Amino acid sequence: MSKRIHVVPHGPGWATRSEGGSRVGSTHGTQTEAAEAARQQAIRERGEVVIHRPNGRIRDSNSYGSDPFPPKG
Repeated sequence: MSKRIHVVPHGPGWATRSEGGSRVGSTHGTQTEAAEAARQQAIRERGEVVIHRPNGRIRDSNSYGSDPFPPKG
């Protein structure tokens, strides 16, 4: 996947951040709102959304690109 968008804790709410970026893309009051914004961006850019827990660990990820089916390997 070429583009990953992370949903991360940010202050009292949540934010989206492109992988490798130093600044957040957008801020949201809830994780659900941030995940939906990241999903829309990932669909446009054919990327992947990585959702983190409040402690920073990865909770879930979804890709919106051209994944092979069935997966190789």
